[in-house]
Amino acid sequence: MKPSLQLRVSQQLVMTPQLQQALRLLQMPVLELNTQLEQALADNVMLEAEEPAEVETPAPADDNAEPEVVAREADEISLWDEPAVRDNRSDVWADDGRRPEIADTSSESLREHLLWQLEMEHFSPRQVAMGHAIVDALNDDGYLTEDLETIHATLAEDASFSLAELEATLAKIQTLDPAGVGARTPAECIGIQLRQLAPDTPGRELALRIAADSLDLVADRAYGQLRRDYGASEEALTLALMLIRACHPRPGSAVQPDATEYVVPDVYVRKQDGRWVVELNRSFSPKLKVNQAYAEMLKTDRGHDTLRAQLQEARFLVRSLEIRDDTLMKVAMTIVERQTGFLEHGEEQMKPMILKDVAEAVGMHESTISRVTSNKYMHTPRGVVEFRYFFSSQLPKSDGSGESSTAIKARIRRLIGHENPAKPLSDSAIARTLAGEGVSVARRTVAKYREALRIAPSAERKRLSVR
Repeated sequence: MKPSLQLRVSQQLVMTPQLQQALRLLQMPVLELNTQLEQALADNVMLEAEEPAEVETPAPADDNAEPEVVAREADEISLWDEPAVRDNRSDVWADDGRRPEIADTSSESLREHLLWQLEMEHFSPRQVAMGHAIVDALNDDGYLTEDLETIHATLAEDASFSLAELEATLAKIQTLDPAGVGARTPAECIGIQLRQLAPDTPGRELALRIAADSLDLVADRAYGQLRRDYGASEEALTLALMLIRACHPRPGSAVQPDATEYVVPDVYVRKQDGRWVVELNRSFSPKLKVNQAYAEMLKTDRGHDTLRAQLQEARFLVRSLEIRDDTLMKVAMTIVERQTGFLEHGEEQMKPMILKDVAEAVGMHESTISRVTSNKYMHTPRGVVEFRYFFSSQLPKSDGSGESSTAIKARIRRLIGHENPAKPLSDSAIARTLAGEGVSVARRTVAKYREALRIAPSAERKRLSVR
């Protein structure tokens, strides 16, 4: 065979350390992000807070003018104009009809976070059953505390689950968010996160070898020993260690932080002049920039290695925040665009939507969308709503389209709310009524949704009305 050159065109996702940092910031709610940025400002002299720019109040819109998309940097982006006649400009944050903001008294557990992904991702029914058993065996840090043989023994014997199926399901769970979940050791946890990087990421292969065999030397900062053991240069070892330190050794702890006292919205959604407008919440987190005076000074001075390292860190952080803002805006705008019916008319107009729908719309991976929607809240005319509230499974309608499970729950709540207390509707009667409205729902599904709404069965509701 003769050597030859071949030109190939391929696509791949390059996950740099900056992108890893951006993904970590994506998962942070506003208050936690603010804490991180305040700490960064205190530790890094190359960072400074950017003063908010003065924004001029736009003139009243001309109803006869062509539809216009309004954008104010990355903070405010208008989605579209409606053809309806606009009302006169008014206070868009007036309290007419909106529910008050309430305290967040609950936090999502790692188990709930993973089970939600099992429902939304492409897991077969058998994989979901095995996935539940695996998730139940995870500790709060996201590590698998039972061996697969023990988990296999707890599965139903009549389903004939094989150990190979269980191992394949574990491998699939290890691709979920947070990265590194389902690992059995810290080495495996870090290895899972490193293997998500593009193969040509500088330092990746060396980082994988060190993570597999020499994490104890990394903890002891035995850099000389690491260079000798792996025959690596100082520059190559520095790159590898940067990748390892960018990994999260306890991925589960990132999903269930300490409960905050109040819900702070990450974005605001409002209707202004017939347009739905999405705006980032800038009130709690400062907008950072690199201190250009110090950066210019370093151009003429070859010393100050510490300052140069801080300058690189500052640039990474500023870029990561830009990625976070851009991604959050894209996801929020996609949700608002698809769920206009809910914003206009309420829960009964909620459209079915899963992670894949938003991922395809914004051109990102489903695990990234899961990070973006985790612990994020949207301030809407209908109150403060969690991003994940807009996601729901789909049930078929008689016309071939789909209906959101959230919308069906709202319909069930409405039907029961308007029933005759002396003759309450049974689950079968509700199912028949919904069928008459074009939604095919089984009686047991109605019972499941009714129980999720914490509504008593018809017999108990009748006894309560008699009392």
